[in-house]
Amino acid sequence: MTADKHPSSAFVLAAGKGERMRPLTEAVPKPLVPLAGKPLIDHVLDRLAAAGIKRAVVNVHHLADQIEKHVANRKSPEIIISDERNALLDTGGGVLRALPKLGRAPFLIHNSDSVWIEGMGSNLDRLIDAWDDAAMDSLMLVASVASSIGYDGSGDFQMDATGRLTRQGGGRAAPFVFAGVSIAHPRLFDGAPQGRFSLNQLWDRAIEKGRICVGERIAESDAARGGGRSCPRCIRCAGGQRQQVTGRRTDDGVVIGAERVLHGVTTPS
Repeated sequence: MTADKHPSSAFVLAAGKGERMRPLTEAVPKPLVPLAGKPLIDHVLDRLAAAGIKRAVVNVHHLADQIEKHVANRKSPEIIISDERNALLDTGGGVLRALPKLGRAPFLIHNSDSVWIEGMGSNLDRLIDAWDDAAMDSLMLVASVASSIGYDGSGDFQMDATGRLTRQGGGRAAPFVFAGVSIAHPRLFDGAPQGRFSLNQLWDRAIEKGRICVGERIAESDAARGGGRSCPRCIRCAGGQRQQVTGRRTDDGVVIGAERVLHGVTTPS
């Protein structure tokens, strides 16, 4: 990707109620739940800053005051709040409302609870480098189900011999799962409904139009060499104590590991 097409903005989904993480989220919003001594949203914002993102639009709804206070003094990336206190707009509606703040260039969309252990290099850098403005309306980061920590579903995607990603269907298990990060062009939202709606609607439409790409898989051996990681299922080490993450909910929060990554335009089911 050329420098002039490098995304400079990101939308961070931080408005959800965190219902699957109760009772942790009854008093603390999910983005502020700590993981390895740092709130989930700080892991996300730090990674965005490292990837060259200058501006992050953060939507808020549940316990919004806490999130606003937490990010108020952050300098990199610059934080802009998209206020959904009056009405939670879901993923699609939230991004649509924030489009004027995001600009006219492609931008990242990042769940506030998507955290992974890096292998060789940066997954966000690879995702950004794979963006093709002429061919794509959306580009997704997905991970191997087998190596996704905290995920207990049946997967989202199949991949054909060319690396093309398709929706999971027919009751079969799929080997790949959406990792909570994508790049979107504003044209993805042309003709989008007003109010509350899911990004799934727009991703389905992009698939129907053929706005999909061939995925790029990071070799498992490369991922295994990265990060100085001694245990593939260990998400943090503190005071010599390893925390084994085996379920959807842990003492620290929800995490998705992305040890092996694909890039493709598609959607989770």
